[in-house]
Amino acid sequence: MCNRIYTLLTVFLFGLTASALADDHAPKYDARLSDYAYPFEVQTFEFDSQRQKLEMAYMHLPAQDGQPTVLLLHGKNFAADYWKETANYLHEKGYGVVMPDQIGFGKSSKPEHYQFSFEALANNTKALLKSEGIEQVIVMGHSMGGMLATRYALNHSSSVEKLVLVNPVGLEDYLRYVEYKDPAFFYENEQGKTIDKVRAYQKKNYYDGKWSEDYEALTEIHAGWINGDDWDLVAWNNALTYDMIFTGNVSNEFDQLTVPTHLILGTRDTTGPGRGWKKEGMDYQLGRYDQLGEIVLEQIPDGYLYELEGIGHMPQFEAFDRYREQLDKIFE
Repeated sequence: MCNRIYTLLTVFLFGLTASALADDHAPKYDARLSDYAYPFEVQTFEFDSQRQKLEMAYMHLPAQDGQPTVLLLHGKNFAADYWKETANYLHEKGYGVVMPDQIGFGKSSKPEHYQFSFEALANNTKALLKSEGIEQVIVMGHSMGGMLATRYALNHSSSVEKLVLVNPVGLEDYLRYVEYKDPAFFYENEQGKTIDKVRAYQKKNYYDGKWSEDYEALTEIHAGWINGDDWDLVAWNNALTYDMIFTGNVSNEFDQLTVPTHLILGTRDTTGPGRGWKKEGMDYQLGRYDQLGEIVLEQIPDGYLYELEGIGHMPQFEAFDRYREQLDKIFE
């Protein structure tokens, strides 16, 4: 009886949390997430780019006893704070960890105008690491961060020890199969976004219809921005950064990677940007992560594949223990 009451109370409270994010009681955040707490101390790197002064927010857990530093690169729908558990895992092993918010994301600058590219973001990040005196890194990226991590490893190979990709997008050349869309298209979509739509998308596409308090916590930033006074600027940055995923193809350069490359892939993932606007007559099936791993592995000179059967786009949240087992093989 007590267990049933506890379960009902948990469901009731969780329901309140979810509904609270969808109504007037939701948090309200400015463009730089001033009132949103990150798990570790946040620092700011100031630099000039494209004739404007910008600021990258980042967290840095210093390495112990000469251990390498791991650069963690976030995905499109996230900020650096979601790396908390992975960062703790790595730091407990003695690794240093740097977690930046890229320009246009999280607590970093949201410029009115910026030519977003993975090349630019990689250079910005390289400058950040230089400011911290970090010359060599292990680069690890998730989702869109996997595309950025790949570009970083291609453009700055001499400073990269290994590359780790966790369910990255960009394993296929999307513009080969889909129509190009102007950023205004994505801006219009952003303007119609609600927290209920964010939650529904993540529940369906990330977690196979399941939901939890941990998953709900990942939507808080979105809720705060949507309800905040700076949503128009944030939405425009969100729209601009979509363009990179389509125009910044890295899949045609996998054969040029010169560092050991480790792919951790949840095979239930079906992420396929542009699936809704394929070219006329195109019947290619995007986002077959159950097949893409082996295809990509054939292209990478020194590649290693770790498949997680039955897991989706977010293995570090959906199945952390299984994800950690793969990390144990990479970070011995």
